[in-house]
Order: sequence, then structure tokens, then C-alpha cells
Amino acid sequence: MTRLLIVTTIECTLRGFLLPYARHFRSLGWQVDGLAKGATQDEACRAAFDHCFEADWSRNPLRPQGLFRMPAAIRRVVEAGGYDLVHVHTPVAAFLTRFALRGRFRPAGTRVVYTAHGFHFHDRQGALANAAFAGLERLAGPWTDRLVVINRTDEAEALRRGIVDADRLRYMPGIGLDLRQYDPGAVSPEAIAAFRASLGLGPQDILFCMVAGFQPGKRHRDLLQALADLPDPRIHLALAGQGPLQETCRAWCQARGLAGRVHFLGERKDIPVVVRASRALVLPSEREGLSRCVMEAFALGVPVIGADARGVRDLLDACGGLKVPVGDPPALRTALERLAADPDGARALGEAARARATQFDVPNLVALHEALYRDLGVPVP
Repeated sequence: MTRLLIVTTIECTLRGFLLPYARHFRSLGWQVDGLAKGATQDEACRAAFDHCFEADWSRNPLRPQGLFRMPAAIRRVVEAGGYDLVHVHTPVAAFLTRFALRGRFRPAGTRVVYTAHGFHFHDRQGALANAAFAGLERLAGPWTDRLVVINRTDEAEALRRGIVDADRLRYMPGIGLDLRQYDPGAVSPEAIAAFRASLGLGPQDILFCMVAGFQPGKRHRDLLQALADLPDPRIHLALAGQGPLQETCRAWCQARGLAGRVHFLGERKDIPVVVRASRALVLPSEREGLSRCVMEAFALGVPVIGADARGVRDLLDACGGLKVPVGDPPALRTALERLAADPDGARALGEAARARATQFDVPNLVALHEALYRDLGVPVP
């Protein structure tokens, strides 16, 4: 029996992205286990994996608790499980797990794969921080049998910085999206009408949306400034998500008389409805791994206005959309005006993007993982 251990920093990454892989490889007769902080307490993880293990680490890979305690714990799990494959995701889990299984500490026959969901070094960050993060990745490179990147910028950077050689580097277009959950036909007109009515919108009002946590790198303020510069009172913005900058953004809108046009939705479980109710999704983020909300919008047949940034431009180039420079509210305003004035053009742009979004469907990514594992000598039926 082939044994696979999937490791992430926190359980929501397992639950949000990797359960389809656990279910698929278990269906082939594999034993598939999961390790993350909170994994043993999560019902969905316990149902999807054969076994779940708890990780006692933080988001800081150099915190003594993680650096000195977790490697030994990881080695105990791996040695006891006899895993053929250990597939790690997210930077903290990836570094500590590879550190734990470096050199003579790795059991014979165990292969280690790391999927980078966006390197922590990027062109919007200072040189010192970039050097530190890149140094950690180079340090862990020799402990990595295959490095998987999910955008072309990271692919080029991995080679330029010598993290791994080309033979051990693989590109995949993301971690996959279940297109059945983002079928525009499954979102009823009644649900869209009810959502718009809940915001007090009339038939003449034009809604744009942004789905992102209120973090500095998402650059909500750029979009809010673009809206503030648009005098048309029919144009509204729905912001789905939470985070430390949410109240700051809300106060900014109130101070500029935008409170009636900007709708703070908080966390939502009906994102397909929010997106389908909108003329377009907007993401001015300065960096992503490979933006899930952009893929969701394309799958739903809704166009995207996105920043020309890592992990966003890949999707806009592949599926079509409007690119604007990072940190450029006037360019955002122009793009908003363009789609607000042209509903037919926006609809055509979204439908064309939907036709190209099939490349991100989970079964396609599962097949790429099967090929990756075969390349490492693991038999896959």
C-alpha cells in the first residue's frame, strides 16, 4: 500500500484546498494522512483522511517552539507511518518538515514534495526581507525532491535564485478548483435578486465586488480611492471578507461620503451569489500565489479587473480580463468605468473567461499530481 502524508501549517488549508486529493488517492487504495495545527479537531479533515496529526507550530518558522520541538515530532510521525510520499504546503510547514527530514534524518524511500503557494519574497517587498526568505528557501532546496510552483513568476524566481535545479522544478496552474461548486447555472436569479435587494440596490445600480481579507497586501484602499473618484452614484462596491484593516476602511468610506455605496459583507458562505450579482470582480492585490477568487469569478462567467501582479496576471493572461498596474487607483477607475458603461462587453468577457477556466478544474490538477508522483517512482494505477 502506498502511503501519503499531506502537511500544512493550519487545518484550514487542508480543508479549503486539499481534501479532494485525500479522497482521490484514498480511492486508489492509498493510505492518506494529514498533519496541521487544528487538523485533529476539524470534522471535515477527520472524515477525508485516514489519520490526522496535530502540529504544534506557529506561522513563524524560526520560533523556538517550532524549530526545536516540531522536527522531532514530524520525524516520529513519518517513521511510524512509513510514508512513501510527504507532500508539504505553505511556508512554515514546508520549511520545518523539510528541515526535519533533511539528509540522514529522512527514512529510506521517503520522497518529499513542496508546493509553494506563493513565495514570501516578491518585488513589492524590501531587499532585506526578500534575501531572508529566499535564503530559507535555498537552504531547504536540497531537502526537496520536487518543488511545485503555481505561477510563472515563482517558477522564474526559483531558477534565478538557485532554490532547486530545473530537473526538480514543476509548474502547475494552481491547486485546483471544483468547477461544480462554481457553476453559474446553479446560482438562481432569485438568489441574485435577493442579495441585491439586501444591499438596497435598484435595477439601475451597478455592483462590483472584491473577495479578500482586509490585509495590507490586498490594497483595498486603491479600489476605494478609485470608487471615490467616480461621481456616478449608481456604482456600488461589495467587500466580502474580514481582517485588521476592515474598520479603517469603513471609517475612510464614511469620512468621504461613500458609506451608502460601499457594502461591507464580512465572511460569506454564498460567494457565487455575490460574484454573479456583480458586473465584475476586482482584485488590486500586490501579490498572490494563484488567486482563488479570480478563478472562482472566471468559472462563474464574471469578468475580473486585476492588478498586474504575481499570481493574478497568470490568470488574466490565461483567461482574459482587465489588467491594471499595482497601486494605480486612476487605472482602476478607468477599468470600472469601462465595464460599468458596457454591460454586454462585460458579459462577453466573462463568458470567454469561463470557457478557458476548465484548465483549473480539480480533476486536471489531480492528474498532474499523479504524473508528479509517478515521476518520483511511486506507482499510481
